[in-house]
Amino acid sequence: MGKIHRIFCAGFGGQGVMSMGQLLAYGGLLSGKEVTWCPSYGPEMRGGEANCSVMIADEPIGSPLIKGDATAAVFMNIAAFHKFMSQVEPGGTVFVNSSLVEEKVPRDDVQAYYLPVSGMAEAMGNIRLANIIMLGALNEAEQILPSAQITAAFQEVFGASKESLIPVNAEALRKGAEAMREILGREG
Repeated sequence: MGKIHRIFCAGFGGQGVMSMGQLLAYGGLLSGKEVTWCPSYGPEMRGGEANCSVMIADEPIGSPLIKGDATAAVFMNIAAFHKFMSQVEPGGTVFVNSSLVEEKVPRDDVQAYYLPVSGMAEAMGNIRLANIIMLGALNEAEQILPSAQITAAFQEVFGASKESLIPVNAEALRKGAEAMREILGREG
């Protein structure tokens, strides 16, 4: 059986959690993979809970639901960190936005990485790039897709009207991957 990535992304509305999932899903489609993307929104109009699950596999996916078996999870804020930690399977990987979450992962059966992606995005001049930086880190650590496929997915997700934003998003993706390579001690 081929590799299956079950990725859970959570934060609050406006942090780009859904975009992160969509970019992975479209990147998977462009790579010829089987994919699912399941969004979930809180009842609030803005700033409420937002999460999505993405599966990327070499073979057909039986169920798009992640029920405690995520191979990787991204937590962009403290509320998501507390509420959804149980979504990660033992042996899974957790990615924490340490700019907004100061706590450490309370489990010893997962690998945890702490990246100050909100601060990194601010340093780039646009806080809205935090999700893309985190996506670059996630993809580097988990080796989900070629980064070129995620970059190619930008136009699909954001449309032709946002095409001018592709270079800065590609740079944010690169910065996230670079930060993760540094953490892992990998050469670029």
